[in-house]
Order: sequence, then C-alpha cells, then structure tokens
Amino acid sequence: MRHFIKAMFTILIFTIILPNSVFPQSDPKVIDYGNNKEVGNFISINGAKQYFEIYGQGTPLVLIHGNGGNISYMRPQIEFFAKKYKVIVMDCRGRGKSELGKDSLTYNQITKDIVGILDYLKLDSTYVVGRSDGGIIALLMAIHHPEKVKKIVSFAANLTPDTLALYPSFYNEVKRDRRLADEMLAKKDSTQNWKVIQQRNRMMEFQPHISANDLKKIKCPVLVISTDRDVIREEHTVYIYKNIVKANLCILTGENHYVTKNNPDLFNTTVQKYLDETYKGEELRQ
Repeated sequence: MRHFIKAMFTILIFTIILPNSVFPQSDPKVIDYGNNKEVGNFISINGAKQYFEIYGQGTPLVLIHGNGGNISYMRPQIEFFAKKYKVIVMDCRGRGKSELGKDSLTYNQITKDIVGILDYLKLDSTYVVGRSDGGIIALLMAIHHPEKVKKIVSFAANLTPDTLALYPSFYNEVKRDRRLADEMLAKKDSTQNWKVIQQRNRMMEFQPHISANDLKKIKCPVLVISTDRDVIREEHTVYIYKNIVKANLCILTGENHYVTKNNPDLFNTTVQKYLDETYKGEELRQ
C-alpha cells in the first residue's frame, strides 16, 4: 500500500510539473486558412461566387496561389506577411470555396476576379505576390490594371504554353492530366471533380499568351523569381526579367517549384527584403 501511494504521488507531481509534454494540448492559435469563418468573405463576380480572407494590418499585400493550390497552400506566406501587412488571399476561380462559373477558366478572368475583390475592398496600389499561375496573374494585373499594383513578386511564371517556357516533362504531364479529365467526364465518372481538373489543365495547356510588348507596359518594380530546379526553363525566366523595365532577378539555388512550401523561410525573407527596399537596377539599362 505504501509503495502504491508513493507511485501515485510521483505520477501526480510529474503531471503537474510537465502537463504539456506528458499530455500535449491542441494549439488554440492554429488557424484553418481557407475555412476561417471569422474572416472569410464571398463576392459575386461575373455570375460566380469568389471567396477570400484577410489577415493582418498595414499596407495591402495580395497573395495568389498556384494552379493546383488554394488559400491553405499559402499558409507559410500568410503567417509570415500578416505580421506586417494587410494580407488579402483568395481561392482563385474553381479552387477552394470559389465557384468555377459557366465559362472556361482563363488567366484573364481570374485577374478580373482579383481586381473585383480589390474594388470591393476599395484598395489600390497593393503589393502583389504570386506563385506559378499566381505569378502569371500578377504580371497580368500590372499590364492591364497598373493602378492596382505598386510592386510585384512573380514566382515561376511563364508567358506561353509551350516547351519554350516549360520543361517537356511538365508540359506533357499537363496534357496527360487534361486528356484523363476529358475521358472521365465522358464516362460521367464522379470520383473527382473532373470538370475543375479539366479546366485547370486546359488553362495551363493553352494559356497564357503574354508578349514582350505586354511586359514593356509594366511600370512598377517587379521581382522575377524562380529556382534552378523549376518546371519553368531558366532562360524563360531571364527573358521575362529582360523585358520588364523595372525588374530584378532572383534564382534560388538548389530549390524547386515548391520552395514556397518546402523552404518558406528562404522564399519569404527574400520577398520581404525586396518589398522593403527601394528599387535598384534601372541605372544599369540606361
């Protein structure tokens, strides 16, 4: 009996002293990005409801995810930049909580969606950070809606849907996934949302079409950023950089297309440094 009491006393003391290590508690600060009812909003644009969330305060910063992503994919960027900026992040059309609509998915339509959200929020002159497809949309915002942007970070964007811009292995994968979606839709398969998969891959297979002359219309500073293990050809990234008047170039060494998620500290601090500093580099092109 005496040994039993001693053992119970030891367990009690151990539990009181080390409650968090012995019995882990759920973290009340973990936010369900992309499904946060406290900050989530819907807006109807061209007949389709689009979903966005806002975090933080300060200068507006728009985060745009890639083709297969949604708001939650940008968690590392939201948590980092919301400490300093008012972060506006959306589920691009057909992804997350945003509706696809009846029309075919296009980069121009997604660009209009985001501009519509900024109009609704009465915001202009924002920082824009886009990854992959988001990088394309960031460029389109600067080309067609220059009043909405004052500085851009365009990560892993391409101007054309071909192997001049994309490595063949990736481009062939896109075509394969689109064909599979076509087949599944024809079979009326319901195991996945094949309509969205089809539209996403069709967009990558046949779009965008941005010219060098389009890039020359961009007046704001742009950080053109990629990696040396990306699905975008390095020479294509340099081509984008060379055709934007106020551009800077950054190639992250030893990283790939998923650096925003796999090495967010490197990506986020690189972007933060660019946003903090005054543009440098135009004098080299006089």
